[in-house]
This record gives sequence, structure tokens and C-alpha cells, in this order.
Amino acid sequence: MRKYIISCLLLLAAVSAFAQTMPDVPEPTAYVIDAKGEEAELSPGGDFSGEAPVTVKLSANAAEFEGYSLVVEWTFTREGETEPYLTRHDADVEIEISTSGTTIIQPKITYTQTNNKEIFWEYGADTYEPFRVVLAESALDVPNAFSPNGDGINDYFNVYNAKSIVSFSAAIFNRWGQKLYSWGIDEMNCEGCGWDGTFNGKPVKAGVYYVVVKAKGADGIEYEYRKDVNLLRGYSEEVGR
Repeated sequence: MRKYIISCLLLLAAVSAFAQTMPDVPEPTAYVIDAKGEEAELSPGGDFSGEAPVTVKLSANAAEFEGYSLVVEWTFTREGETEPYLTRHDADVEIEISTSGTTIIQPKITYTQTNNKEIFWEYGADTYEPFRVVLAESALDVPNAFSPNGDGINDYFNVYNAKSIVSFSAAIFNRWGQKLYSWGIDEMNCEGCGWDGTFNGKPVKAGVYYVVVKAKGADGIEYEYRKDVNLLRGYSEEVGR
């Protein structure tokens, strides 16, 4: 009886020691940063909806554990597909997603015994719901007029309703084909960006100019516009009503 009690006590001590040394269940996180630099934090099962492209920063937040090797796996799968298009094994991952649609990111964190590589703890789809990054289909519109008169309305010529555009270039020409201004994706969707109706720092005359726009959306759609632009002087929204 005494031996039995001692055996039970030893077993309880071993179980207690084992429980004390078990690592806490890791809590992976994702940070999604859009083209404007705005950041959203996601926990497993969280969704992000926005426009392409975005940068996704993933962290396993898993502690190293003596006697065990840490193995991290991130799989990236497009909704509707069964096989991942990308797998990464770093504890911290930074990746750009520039394709419209839903990307499903599944974390998997495993501890294996260092001496024999036997899996001891595994946290995967049964533990974590996936992160979901939903990016809108592309769109782009080009106006045909603007009025750079300093009233704060339509003072700059630029595209509008731009969504999920991953490459962009635009240029303004006069009637003789001389390039007056050009801009790229960094000036596509910002306030006070685009052509202000000047050339070499001086206002150009009112009249008809020509714009060439080339762009590509995250969904693969290519945009190309070649059209007239009416520059209106002495026009305001109040007068035009």
C-alpha cells in the first residue's frame, strides 16, 4: 500500500511539473496596412475589408520552450480554392497582397521534441480560425473638366473613384503634344494632388488639353484612357449652378 501511495505521489508530481512547463497557447496576430498607411489589428477569425494593395504583418507570438523546437506555418489560400498559393514558415511574416478577392490566412504552431522531432503540442485549424483579407474589385474614373480657380473645388485634375489600383500613370499634353505634367500612383488618390493647371509654375490658358491614363487593377483589369480635358478659368461652382 505504501509503495502504491508513493507511486501515485510521484506520478502526480510528474504531471504537475509537466503542466507547469507546458507553454501557453500562442495568440497569433495580424496587422493589415493599406496604401494610406492606416493600420488594422486582427485576431484569429478577424476580417479586413479594403482596397488593394495592402501589407499584412503576421506574428505567431509563440515563446521558445526549452527541449522543444518551435515550428510555425502560415498558409495563404484564395477563397474558392483548396490548395494554398503560398506557405511561409517564419514566426514573423510581412507580405503584400495585391489581388482582389478574399485571401484566407491560416496559422499553425507546433512544438516538437528536439531530440526525436516528435510532435508534442500542435495548434492549427482546430485552435485558430483563419484571418480573412477581403480586397475590393478595381475601379477608376477620369473626369473631362476642372476649374483651377482657387475656390477649393475641382482645383486639381485627377482621377476619382479609384479602387484597388496597383499600377498607375497619367500625363497631360497641350494641343501640340507637349507634355505639361505627369504623375503616378502616389498622387492618385490624395487631396491636392494632380495637375493644377500650370506649366513651369505659370497658369496655362483656358481651353482643351489631352490626358493619357494607364492603370492596372488588382483583379487584372487594365485601364487606358485618352481623352480631352476642359480647363475652365473664371468658373466656380456657384456661378455654374
